[in-house]
Amino acid sequence: MSSMFGKPRASGERPPQSPLPECNVAILGCRGAGKSALTVKFLTKRFISEYDPNLEDTYSSEELVDQQPVLLKVMDTADQDGPGNCERYLCWASAFLVVYSIDNRKSFEGCQRYLEVLALHARGCQRHCPVLLLGNKLDMEQYRQVPSAEGMSLASRFGCLFHEVSACQDFAGVQHVFHEAVREVRRQAECNLPVRPLFISEERPCPPVATPVALPTHHGLATCTFNTLSTVNYKEIPSVAQAKLVTVKSSRAQSKRKAPTLTLLKGFKIF
Repeated sequence: MSSMFGKPRASGERPPQSPLPECNVAILGCRGAGKSALTVKFLTKRFISEYDPNLEDTYSSEELVDQQPVLLKVMDTADQDGPGNCERYLCWASAFLVVYSIDNRKSFEGCQRYLEVLALHARGCQRHCPVLLLGNKLDMEQYRQVPSAEGMSLASRFGCLFHEVSACQDFAGVQHVFHEAVREVRRQAECNLPVRPLFISEERPCPPVATPVALPTHHGLATCTFNTLSTVNYKEIPSVAQAKLVTVKSSRAQSKRKAPTLTLLKGFKIF
């Protein structure tokens, strides 16, 4: 792995027992689409126009995406005229950026072959990796050969995201694309989390519907009706003449008890 463009990790910055989660991104596309320019722009914020087309390498950078650190590894592939020896990145990458140049229709047509290879691989291994289709060289708008609508249509056909960027001018847009790849990998990982079984235990069955009970009128006291629960236990009830109405007070602590006690009449309790 090369550290030519990668950001160095400071010593003592992080304990060895707490490694960063990794996200591997492979950049695919035909020769001259601007794959290396996008990689260097993202890693260094600089634009370099000339590269060795036969150079392929992997770089790493510690990124903070949505306030969560991640070790982002980027493979800048060097396919010449289309997909070839794909195993080296198909089994390695967790996300793919498929790049074409908006001023070169041939590079756009080459993207379709990459998308077909990725779709076939996903069906064969039953593992879905996020794919982003990128139209590069947005600064060459006056020489555009591939309308945005065609890019969006191709992305929709293969179920991937679509962006147009400029490695020459727009660092924020390039950074957004790489961070969006990390977000998609995280979303996919969350969807693949195993569902833990849910166990529900009941200490006792739910009580039946309350039954109304009425007290008869006696010695000038008005009739009083209240609901009783099936779990009510009665103690000795004094005569109505000796009973006195008292104030019922409830509290937060009282409401947390499994069997709350409410005093309705002096000497008469419901448990």
